[in-house]
Amino acid sequence: LAAETVEEDERIPVLKVLARDSFCGCSSSEILRMERIILDKLNWDLHTATPLDFLHIFHAIAVSARPQLLFSLPKLSPSQHLSVLTKQLLHCMACNQLLQFKGSMLALAMVSLEMEKLIPDWLPLTIELLQKAQMESSQLIHCRELVAHHLSTLQSSLPLNSVYVYRPLKHTLVTCDKGVFRLHPSSVPGPDFSKDNSKPEVPVRGTAAFYHHLPAAGGCKHTSAKRKVEEMEVDDFYDGIKRLYNEDNASENVGSVCGTDLSRQEGHPSPCPPLQPVSVM
Repeated sequence: LAAETVEEDERIPVLKVLARDSFCGCSSSEILRMERIILDKLNWDLHTATPLDFLHIFHAIAVSARPQLLFSLPKLSPSQHLSVLTKQLLHCMACNQLLQFKGSMLALAMVSLEMEKLIPDWLPLTIELLQKAQMESSQLIHCRELVAHHLSTLQSSLPLNSVYVYRPLKHTLVTCDKGVFRLHPSSVPGPDFSKDNSKPEVPVRGTAAFYHHLPAAGGCKHTSAKRKVEEMEVDDFYDGIKRLYNEDNASENVGSVCGTDLSRQEGHPSPCPPLQPVSVM
């Protein structure tokens, strides 16, 4: 129907060819029957103004009356800006709550909301358009509220380009009958032992984590094995982040620093076994 209304006769495709090339799955008789239903609904008047027509009119008036309307959007031409508004209009027309308004009211509400974001003197121009369209201000205010709420749900549903940062727990303590398994993160380099030398405090440099396991009975072996599996999962997670951001060189530098810290710890006399690095960023 749109092609028959707008295009020239020689450019209108044959119905059988259109049904075949569009892969719509309908026969020619079914398409003719649906055309008849649409024409009955429109009272055979295919030149009725649509919300899109009013959107084009109001947008053209706004741009001509306020040339500074698109100054805050230097990368968009008037036609590109109109294309963005057209997508928003199609989204609003799919809402049953907004179909109660006339097409001119819906288009003016969208243009008014857009002007409010772009120029400070949007209200006088909105009143001017409202007077030209001969509409009531109370209906426009109500329509603006519904359109703003509907468009806000559209923006919140768009996927975000988020970056997630993994932050491990600061302290992890697992106790058993005769041993302690601790994670001691810190920003101060070098080891620090308590006075009684019974619970060594092991600081962590940067994002590297060192674990120290006190001598424990066989009852802690199951817990240690479980913790080791979790450490391997964390290592895999770190490796994935390094591959994503190409930080292999940075990890080598941090690894050399951590190796220096371990070499320093060899000079400290302690009954505890030497510390081993678990993961290096």
